[in-house]
Parts: sequence; C-alpha cells; structure tokens
Amino acid sequence: MKIFETSTAPNPRRVRMFMAEKGLLDQAEFIQVDIEKGENLTPEYVVRNPMKKVPVMELDDGSCIAETMAICRYFEEAYPNAPSLLGDTPLEKAYLEQWLRWIELFFFLPTGMGFQHSTGYFKDRMNPVKEWGAECVQQVEKFMAFLNDQLEGKEYICLDRFTAADINAFVTVAFARVIKVRIKPEQTNLQAWYERISARPSAQV
Repeated sequence: MKIFETSTAPNPRRVRMFMAEKGLLDQAEFIQVDIEKGENLTPEYVVRNPMKKVPVMELDDGSCIAETMAICRYFEEAYPNAPSLLGDTPLEKAYLEQWLRWIELFFFLPTGMGFQHSTGYFKDRMNPVKEWGAECVQQVEKFMAFLNDQLEGKEYICLDRFTAADINAFVTVAFARVIKVRIKPEQTNLQAWYERISARPSAQV
C-alpha cells in the first residue's frame, strides 16, 4: 500500500504514530506531498482525495481512504492481533470515541485553524481571518488547561492504557508550537504525560 503524506504535517504524524504502535510502518510506502507548493491540488492527487488533504492511503487494489481516523480504523480492523488502540469492548470504544471527538473538535481543529488564520501559510488559497485565528489560539490554551486537570492521577488520557487519544493529543500539543502555545509551568500533569509519550519509540517517527 501507499500513504501520501507531508511528514511535517500533524495529521500524517498521527497516522505514522498509530502504525508504529501497531508495528505496521513497514507495510506501506510513504510518498511525500508538498502541500506548500500545492501538490495536493493537482488532478492526480484530487482523484485520490477530492478534499485535497493529507494523508491518503492507497491500497494495492487502487482503493483510496482519506481522513486520519478512517485510515487508523482500517489498520485497527485489518490487524486485530496488534495492540488495540481504539478500544476492545463496546464501553471502551464508546468512551474512547468521546475523547477522540473532544480532542478533534476542541483541540486539534482550533490548533489547525489558529495556524492557518494567524500565519497566512495558505493565503494563496484561503482568506485568513486574524481575529478567528486569535480566538482559536485561546481555545487551544483552554483545552490544555482542561487536559491538565483531566490527567490528575493518570498516566494516560483514558482506559488506563495508551490509546489513539494519547496519539492525537500528543501530536496536537507538539503542533501547537506553531501558534506559540506551550505547556504552562503549572500544568505539571500535562507535562509529565507529554514526557511519557515523548519517550515512546512511535513519537520519533
């Protein structure tokens, strides 16, 4: 299979970490797409993903799957003997989905919007609104405080073990540096958790 990605972008990193935790990195060829130059806007790429985003997974039969968590779900279902990262029981899956939604909507998305609307990185293909970017940055800071509180007495975000929730939150914390948001000195729970995740081999891919 092939995975079309941009190695510096957060969504592809989420997929790589997921694959690394399941021992699947050697199952795919990773092809770099220069989104700054607009390689994701070419007709060849749009055939694979009409939303024009990275990453996209292309299977051997030509089937293409876009969206980070859809790709991760494929690997979770296709390789059930590997460590479970999306829950085992109905309750675990539902609880984890709750956290994945929270992280996606209230943390990852504002971080991305803060970057796009504050930096002008994609000003050639969108209309940046600086005020919205500033609001998104504030949302990111609020969620970091929320996450710090939720991690009190915990090693991982949920299910008492490492899951996709930790991957998604970790990548978001790391990416938040592009909008100048860092873990605050008083957020000791969040800092300790971040250091634990940083020490995992998958955090290096």
